Amino acid sequence: MDNGYQKLKVYQLAYKPAIEVFHLSKKFPKEETYSLTDQIRRASRSICVNIAEGYRKRIYPKHFKSKMTDADSECSETMVWLNFSRDCNYITVEECDNLYKRYEEVGKMFGNMIKNPRKFLPRN
Repeated sequence: MDNGYQKLKVYQLAYKPAIEVFHLSKKFPKEETYSLTDQIRRASRSICVNIAEGYRKRIYPKHFKSKMTDADSECSETMVWLNFSRDCNYITVEECDNLYKRYEEVGKMFGNMIKNPRKFLPRN
């Protein structure tokens, strides 16, 4: 099923690492279940959800910008949780660096989307 937003490069680039975060977080200790594990999964998934919501409301540039700002915030939050995961030795430095760089790229894309929301208006 294609919902339009799935064709966006930013969505594709955010979705893949969110799946990786999920799989990596499966090996986190039980005591992290309701803290780090839950938070990193929620934040990484929320990036994609905000993209989808914003895309559906893109006819309203202010709403679109707001959702992309929310997605960017969740991206930053995910990056912080990655650092905690690395520093607690739940993921390797390499895993963290790889994901961190990918989220940096996604964050840069949000900056462009926020500055240029009219590029994403539906075409008649």
